[in-house]
Amino acid sequence: MSAAVLVAAVVGGGVLFLMRRLFPTQKAGKLLRYPANTMQGKTVIVTGANCGIGKALAGELLKLRARVIMACRDRRSAEEAAEDLRRRAGPEQGELVIKHLDLASLGSVRRFCEEIKQEESKIDVLVNNAGVYQCPYTKTEDSFEMQLGVNHLGHFFLTNLLLDLLKTSAPSRIVVLSSKLYKYGHINFDDLNSENNYSKAFCYSQSKLANLLFTLELAHQLEGTGVTVNALTPGIVRTRLGRHVQIPFLAKPLFYLASLIFFKSPLEGAQTPLYLACSPEVEGVSGKCFANCKEEELMDKATCEEAAKKLWDISSKMVGLND
Repeated sequence: MSAAVLVAAVVGGGVLFLMRRLFPTQKAGKLLRYPANTMQGKTVIVTGANCGIGKALAGELLKLRARVIMACRDRRSAEEAAEDLRRRAGPEQGELVIKHLDLASLGSVRRFCEEIKQEESKIDVLVNNAGVYQCPYTKTEDSFEMQLGVNHLGHFFLTNLLLDLLKTSAPSRIVVLSSKLYKYGHINFDDLNSENNYSKAFCYSQSKLANLLFTLELAHQLEGTGVTVNALTPGIVRTRLGRHVQIPFLAKPLFYLASLIFFKSPLEGAQTPLYLACSPEVEGVSGKCFANCKEEELMDKATCEEAAKKLWDISSKMVGLND
């Protein structure tokens, strides 16, 4: 038993030390406050709104009286989340609408968009929030590597299918959640789908870099339309996104403690996407990336227009955008 305790102490100490080095300023500042009717009359789509940042964001938008479309793969989980959010929002609140959306299926994305275009007269904000992180090697329904397929290609297809409605709803906004882990990836154009080699960490970073390049190219294409698109890096947030990460059993309690100290809560993580969805300060701003509600300087590989255009063209072919 003493040996186990010693091992736990050593591992835990290492975890705490590593957390302090990697995430010294993770905590967000004060929570944003907007007038209660800020989003009244506005329709917002949030993918992955049943948990984590997406749920927290949906809750804040609901309090601001928006019509929030929760686009989720797990309908039961979405219904439970919606019930919780309505209970917390108070008497004066907007509306929650649950729609099924599986970003690992292009057919599901297409059906979702067809429903939206039939039922909604406008979209004021589209928030591409849902994602998977370092999952074991699996493929989507359309044979894409799962992280690339969900984090990039699914949202790429979704956004493009909704562009006409977003344009007729202008001024409107698109918000894309990326990650600072983009720094550790590059776009492997020779094996974009990871057929020859799979590293779950690299594939996540590649997908998050793809989010930034998608934002860059889309901003160029949307110039003059009244539709803006911006990305953000939320920081390290306590969500279920890391459920595939294996942590030694003895280190789990200390890791949980460290997450309470160093990680943001989902509500704190939702502040920057809320800012990009609501704030008049970013009206007309497009093609940028934000962190903690401030513009973030990106590495050159995330601002390469040639790579962004090349990725756009390849992504269009992969999802059959022009078919």
